[in-house]
Amino acid sequence: MIFDIGNVLIEWQPEARYDEIVGRERREAMFAAVDLHHMADRIDLGENFRDTVYATAERYPAFADEIRIWHDRWSEIAAPPIARSVRLLRALRRAGVPVFALSNYGRESLAQSERHHPFLAEFDRRYISSHMGVTKPQAQIYEMVEEDCGIAPQRLLFTDDRAENVAAAEARGWQGHLFDGPDGWAARLVRAGLLTEDDAA
Repeated sequence: MIFDIGNVLIEWQPEARYDEIVGRERREAMFAAVDLHHMADRIDLGENFRDTVYATAERYPAFADEIRIWHDRWSEIAAPPIARSVRLLRALRRAGVPVFALSNYGRESLAQSERHHPFLAEFDRRYISSHMGVTKPQAQIYEMVEEDCGIAPQRLLFTDDRAENVAAAEARGWQGHLFDGPDGWAARLVRAGLLTEDDAA
């Protein structure tokens, strides 16, 4: 079993979190002026979390305070946990199913998230883009997972909330599940015979 993290185990809706912190109007202006998702992509590829965010803030002084929130209040931006997904992760482990993570995530940002969400340390193996130097949906990251875990592609079941990431895994022979909520994921695990309905509740 391979879980993505953002929007599978932890909500990843930075626009919504910023709306709560600074208000929708200010957030919309900032996101129109600053490509924060590109900044996040650089962090996911291994650039230093704080340095990248603070350098971006310096380039856009009109929004500097708001941009620094991405780092300084990360525990509010990457939150809250998706409770049923966490229960499914733990149920799979109790059932003896190896559970891996495959996620685009920064080094320091993951360390911060782990302090707030200890379940992120409960995987049997973690494949994190910033450590691997490549991000989903590039084929290389899936190949690296296969080489490291030694499990045949057809025996890997991967869930992710982005269709392109699932499609890239399926192109290599993995089983894929497009995550649109924990209920559908639980049903898939039951159909696959990995959990009973009680265990997946």
